[in-house]
Amino acid sequence: MAKHNYTEDNIRSLEWKEHIRMRPGMYIGKLGDGSAMDDGIYVLVKEIIDNSIDEYVMGYGANIDIKITPDTVTVRDYGRGIPLGKVVDCVARMNTGGKYDSKAFQKSVGLNGVGTKAVNALSTYFKVESYREGKAKIAEFEQGNLKKEHRVKKTKEQDGTFITFQPDNSIFKRYKFRPEYLENQLWNYAYLNSGLVINFNDQKFFSKKGLFDLLGRKVNEDNRRYPIIHLKGEDIEIALTHTNNYGEEYYSFVNGQYTTQGGTHLGAFREAIVKTCRDFYKKNFDTTDVRMAIAAAISVRVQEPVFESQTKTKLGSINMGPECPTVKTFINDFLKTELDNYLHKNPKVADAILKRILQSERERKEIAGIKKLARNRAKKANLHNKKLRDCRIHLNKKNDRQHETTIFITEGDSASGSLTQARDVQTQAVFSLRGKPLNCYNKTKKIVYENEEFNLLQHALNIEDGLEGLRYNKVVIATDADVDGMHIRLLLMTFFLQFFPDLIRNGHVYILETPLFRVRNKKETIYCYSGKEKQAAIKKLRGNPEITRFKGLGEISPGEFKDFIGKGMRLDPVILQEDTTIKQLLSYYMGTNTPDRQGFIIENLRTEEEALQEALEEAALEEQQA
Repeated sequence: MAKHNYTEDNIRSLEWKEHIRMRPGMYIGKLGDGSAMDDGIYVLVKEIIDNSIDEYVMGYGANIDIKITPDTVTVRDYGRGIPLGKVVDCVARMNTGGKYDSKAFQKSVGLNGVGTKAVNALSTYFKVESYREGKAKIAEFEQGNLKKEHRVKKTKEQDGTFITFQPDNSIFKRYKFRPEYLENQLWNYAYLNSGLVINFNDQKFFSKKGLFDLLGRKVNEDNRRYPIIHLKGEDIEIALTHTNNYGEEYYSFVNGQYTTQGGTHLGAFREAIVKTCRDFYKKNFDTTDVRMAIAAAISVRVQEPVFESQTKTKLGSINMGPECPTVKTFINDFLKTELDNYLHKNPKVADAILKRILQSERERKEIAGIKKLARNRAKKANLHNKKLRDCRIHLNKKNDRQHETTIFITEGDSASGSLTQARDVQTQAVFSLRGKPLNCYNKTKKIVYENEEFNLLQHALNIEDGLEGLRYNKVVIATDADVDGMHIRLLLMTFFLQFFPDLIRNGHVYILETPLFRVRNKKETIYCYSGKEKQAAIKKLRGNPEITRFKGLGEISPGEFKDFIGKGMRLDPVILQEDTTIKQLLSYYMGTNTPDRQGFIIENLRTEEEALQEALEEAALEEQQA
């Protein structure tokens, strides 16, 4: 083994901004390009808004104005404003901020003084403006470096803070803000802060009833087994109901932060709901029967929460204060009193919950035998599973690259063969379908165990008992971009929405975009994903370049595939919008309403020539504007 000298010359000291730029993942999680809900550009936006939310929680500023263009974000709040003498320190000096002083900020999200500094360091341009008592202070930065500090001047602006920043496209390559992710995030802020008005790009986000409104939008009224139960106490709010869906659906928050991965507070709630129901009905129900088909939202506000990462998606340890030492006790006592009282006062609701629990019990016992056979079949298949070419690293096992883990679900030997040869065997797996999967719309979960392909797929993903054991961070549907390929996409999405909707809700499902055309000459090859890109490539290469139209994934060689599933991989996320209900969605696309779908197709159908003409007109307009 080669020996290396270790001397004083090997020791480096980095400035705060250099460290953030060198190791951005430590501060904002993964980078990404905006195709995933937890990509870095959304974390940057959240870090700035969190400060404005904390002002509102402390009783200052009932409005927040947000504007986001393709490359610029502005956030204006009407809180107290940063003290003018500390404006530069608060955005450019580590471990500086008002949240270290619990008298100024109680039960806030940001406690470590890093968020705004990370945004500053990871932006090509960052400007902070603070307005206090008729005076204004402005400072401008580039990549965390102070470029201009303005003198304090008089202003007629209302008190508050105005932040402008542009994410650095050398770090967030080819990034694009997706409105759906931003809107879901802003709705959560509105639900958790009743009375707050958020104005975002001419849209208004406002909630009167908090988590009641949240669950009301997430669960269609037709799908609720009983009216939403809404319970509020000091530092805790809960909304819950049971549905006709499969699985459990939770939205958990700590100090206004959406903890997508749950944590101690959600675990405590899930235990407490079972214990309360057992005590109320005086029956020792199975845990899964009580929680099956539950939809619930829980929010707690605590002092000094400890999250498991800087992005605050999972709550670790928690301090409720000296009078209530554990979150488990706090939530259990609250539900034991409030939910028990509610059920005594509302016997119809109590009866509906009991019926849902008994229904879940019957369904569980009915498929118990089938589940056992299916599991044994899956175990045998695992020994020699031709459908799954697995990778070595998995999401449910700690590893530096666990968030890169991807499974491609594809159809046909040629496509799966090319993908298998081109993939990164460390983090990328391939699951091959035999043909078109079964349309499982309106089917019971029994079908998942009876259908060998679905059973093997759920076993490969390891999601039978929830997402805790999910083996891949990204579940990518890779099909041909033709009618059959689109149909397979729909059938797979129906399977996930029907039985494992959290897989989509939590941003794990994607569609792989592959090029439609290859344009090349002797010197250069350009892969094009649309007619517009093809025209631009022809113009760039000039002369008479060779043009190839890819009709299916099987036509793309393994060597070429490497480019499309590597660093430059283009993924289109499957997103459930805020006001979308799964039942209506599946009924429209996969149900028996053929005339409705037929009318939609006729109204929106375009020939390839029309699409190409539209692309040419767009390209000409862009060139004219340039």
